[in-house]
Amino acid sequence: MASTSARTLRLLSLLQTHRFWPGAELAGRLEVSERTLRRDVDRLRELGYPVRSSRGLEGGYQLGSGGALPPLVVDEEEAIAIVVALGQTASLTAGSLGDATLSALSKVVQVLPPRLRRRAETLRAASAQATFREGPEVAASTLGALAQAIRDTERVRFGYTSRGGEAPGERRGRHVEPHHLVAVWQRWYLLAFDVERADWRSFRLDRMGEVTGTKGRFRPREVPGGDPVEHVRSRMSRRERGEPTVVTVEGEVAAVQKEIGRWASVGDAGVGRCRVEITQTPMWTVLTLGAMERDFVVQSAPDEVREALVRWGRRFAEVSERGPGGAGGDVS
Repeated sequence: MASTSARTLRLLSLLQTHRFWPGAELAGRLEVSERTLRRDVDRLRELGYPVRSSRGLEGGYQLGSGGALPPLVVDEEEAIAIVVALGQTASLTAGSLGDATLSALSKVVQVLPPRLRRRAETLRAASAQATFREGPEVAASTLGALAQAIRDTERVRFGYTSRGGEAPGERRGRHVEPHHLVAVWQRWYLLAFDVERADWRSFRLDRMGEVTGTKGRFRPREVPGGDPVEHVRSRMSRRERGEPTVVTVEGEVAAVQKEIGRWASVGDAGVGRCRVEITQTPMWTVLTLGAMERDFVVQSAPDEVREALVRWGRRFAEVSERGPGGAGGDVS
């Protein structure tokens, strides 16, 4: 059996990585009796951690909001900075790094007192951000609450405003099983199974009201088609997607997919060539194409994208011709 101090830290770690633990399961993970577990929980409470408990056959423990931060050397202002930075990073990042960012955000938001959480949101809203994607703001608390609910397979409720400005179901709120957070085309979406409509739905996070957990658990379902990103894309209207940029790229599908797959759709276009479709802002489209370092031909594109390609191409050519210090020569 681990020492009392080590076991207490292990208990705190488990509570912070899983919102609700049945008592027997938690005791088993710690390799202690349920009586010892209760004493360890009381010790955490004495340290200021608001550990909630429920009795009965399905009784267990969960760490509530408002506790002190874990035993890290940070003060309140540093805690706020962590939330702000994680929220901004999550709004820009996709893939495994984005998942890790959301997981970290959910843990920090879970133990941050409400007063500090409000201060963090206020600071974040007042901060200017230089982003490549021009999407709407999403609250860190919304990302954190949804990431936490997905991790814990907990049903949630939230108010939702539709594209036209109406708020269907606002009075009772949407009741869903959250499955995936998807960043696509300048926006964050929640892919969820709508309990009342008995069907899959995609919800924009910037149109959500407060997200509230129901404490009701669900068994994860298989996403139609198996790919959450493609499912969200397929359900979006043409108006939401916008006009894509379509290019033919020199290279094998697997290689090109590895380079820019999360920013574009890549398909086979014949021997040694790919058809790449990008639906992003003009700047992001230019950066995506430039990052490949491959020859490509534009088949179709919005005027704004064509103008951006010409403008950026001319700009880099001029810089190369001027060289260091404004004189002609090579750029080192």
